[in-house]
Amino acid sequence: MGNLTIRNLHDDVIDRLKAQAKANERSLEGEVRHVLTREVTSYLGTVEFLARADSLAATTTGTKQTDSTKFIREDRNR
Repeated sequence: MGNLTIRNLHDDVIDRLKAQAKANERSLEGEVRHVLTREVTSYLGTVEFLARADSLAATTTGTKQTDSTKFIREDRNR
């Protein structure tokens, strides 16, 4: 596993991370590791989702799309 050094981080950010770490019963290092892992995983999940959405949208290129407004109004009138 690699190491990472972060310099010039605002004291406010460090204080908030320490508070989060305490609330989550983790060390500061553990909390930073958790936050970074969560954010990177979330970002990659978003990128993969958007790529899949684009791929699915491409399969309907040239196909007439139904205006959903009609269905929404019908549903509201029930």
